[in-house]
Amino acid sequence: MTVINYKKPLVVARNPSTMPENDILEVICSTHVYSDTKFDAESLFKIARNILTCSTNVVDNVVHGNQASEEQFFDNNIMTPASFKSPLCILKKINSEMACKGPGAEIAYETTLAILSKLSNYSWISKAVLTLSAFSIEYGEFWLSQYLPAQPLAKSLGIIKLVPQLTKPESLKKHITAISELNNLVKKTLKLVDIMLELKRLNSCHDIREVPALAPALEQIPVGVFWVINTIVAIVTQIECLTTDSEKRSDLSHSGQAINIIINNLEKHLFHCDIQIREAEYNKLLNRLFQIPTEITEVLKVLFFWKFIPKGPIIYDGSEEKLVEIDVLKKKDVLLLITTLEINQEDISMLILIHEYIKKKGNQHVILWVPIVEKWDDKLIEKFDYWKSKMPWYVLHHFQPITGIKYIRKELHFKQKPLVVVLSPQGKILHQNAYHMIQVWGIRGFPFSKCKQDTMKPTSVWDFVDTLVVDITIDIKWEEEKSVIIYGGKNTKWTEKISEYETTIKETNTSIEVFSLESQEKTMVTKFWKKVESLVVIKMHEEPSDVKLQVEKLLSYKNETGWAVVIKGNNVSVVGHETTISKTIDEIKTWRDSAVNDGFNTAFTKYHQEVAVAATKEYICSNLEIYNFGRKNPDTIRCPHCDEIMEMVITYKCSRDKNLPIDEV
Repeated sequence: MTVINYKKPLVVARNPSTMPENDILEVICSTHVYSDTKFDAESLFKIARNILTCSTNVVDNVVHGNQASEEQFFDNNIMTPASFKSPLCILKKINSEMACKGPGAEIAYETTLAILSKLSNYSWISKAVLTLSAFSIEYGEFWLSQYLPAQPLAKSLGIIKLVPQLTKPESLKKHITAISELNNLVKKTLKLVDIMLELKRLNSCHDIREVPALAPALEQIPVGVFWVINTIVAIVTQIECLTTDSEKRSDLSHSGQAINIIINNLEKHLFHCDIQIREAEYNKLLNRLFQIPTEITEVLKVLFFWKFIPKGPIIYDGSEEKLVEIDVLKKKDVLLLITTLEINQEDISMLILIHEYIKKKGNQHVILWVPIVEKWDDKLIEKFDYWKSKMPWYVLHHFQPITGIKYIRKELHFKQKPLVVVLSPQGKILHQNAYHMIQVWGIRGFPFSKCKQDTMKPTSVWDFVDTLVVDITIDIKWEEEKSVIIYGGKNTKWTEKISEYETTIKETNTSIEVFSLESQEKTMVTKFWKKVESLVVIKMHEEPSDVKLQVEKLLSYKNETGWAVVIKGNNVSVVGHETTISKTIDEIKTWRDSAVNDGFNTAFTKYHQEVAVAATKEYICSNLEIYNFGRKNPDTIRCPHCDEIMEMVITYKCSRDKNLPIDEV
């Protein structure tokens, strides 16, 4: 349960209609000593609501000249617990405080504060319920003679309370507008208390983190309680003015306006609470379905549609080019390909290889494309059809936003870039995002479960380099005693300079070859960096290791002027920036003897380490740009160069697909 605390400075203003809300809040909080005094507010409110509902309907009939039956208004089925005991003494004290007060906003304000002081040990909601219940006794007794006109007891009570002074034809004609206004205000006040009680119920059974709309609603309750009590005080005074035919009257317009504003605000909050509660229940249902063995088609129905499952076929079979029922996925391992319509041809081509491989393995594994679209229109449907025509696998064919969009974004961490969720035939999540696994290892990662990924993670620095260059044509004969430099970068002078370095290094009697990544086709270079990025994501939540450090360092060089990876046999000696690599080789005279005696890689690694340490003190470290996490971001990332915690900077980049012809976008 949320308990809201307030500061308690006193405010001098006396007329609430001219007081800012914050001033009202400060004043009423000075009367609040909440000690968690317990009583059954719900049961008391039910009784008060019954009395006031009956009474206001009696008044409506009096105003319109009708005679109503008992059954028309009264709820005979009202039930209260056997343990319920009416707080009659406090109700009498409240009525005593309200009785025989003159009209005027200042008097009503003082009376309101006096009642709040009497109820200082009660919760805010309880203060409103008690005051409303006290009023219901008076209002119910007042109109009892009109409800039971043939009963001598009711008639006698009515005479004592001056009801005939108000209901005889000439008086009724004179005061009919005021009576109607007063009665409508009673209904609104009753409604406001009912709404506040509903908020109390919601707060008692829902976590405010799941229903954040509760917080601003609960903050408005103290001021809402003030206006409930202030309005009831004004109504009681107005009744006395009308029955005595006094020329002085209470101005109920300000109270009515305040009550209306609070009702409107709280109803908006309730509306959002209702949405959030349903979302929370939906999320819990999905989490349960993903954990408890369930037929996968039932899980997918809840994820896509929940309670509103469309009739007819909703799955497009890309290989047969026809619509089929969702039952085609029964007992299958499903790779959910979740993307926006900004998917690109590179990803489709990568997944076509996977599709063809799993098709050869049999019919147990299938791919299902789930496009994430907030609002469909003709242009988006046209784009959907364009991409659908390029996919030989299953496609969700449904032009309404799927129910689970928010769940996919929040729980599965979908952030615009492709997500591949691997589900077992029982709907269990085997991998929350196998996209990076597929990107790095391709078909070697089959069946793309998290368990399979854990067995494939690079355990040595050489493993990760081998993983990255597996699809790249490198015309080099790998030998145990041979050194290799793989290099790249944006600076063409750097790539030209490497050839000179090759000659310099050979002077140390080192067998060495160099390979330029930039010599590959542009698509292959792009694929290389996507692999690096995916490998960083896979390793991101792991404990620090040489592999993690080196792969993060390599990614930080993606947009730099130059970089190089120095390898000997199966040993990666250095992953470095152009500046440190160049400086190390330029100063080869300093460590040439060591290279001759201890070997090039040993001497180079040692001297480069000294250069790199000096560089981190002099230069700003590089950045890590990761475009497709598809999972919860780590709390902190340490710089792969200096080991300091890196600052997170959010960059927004247009996701428009550059591969799609302009007239197709």
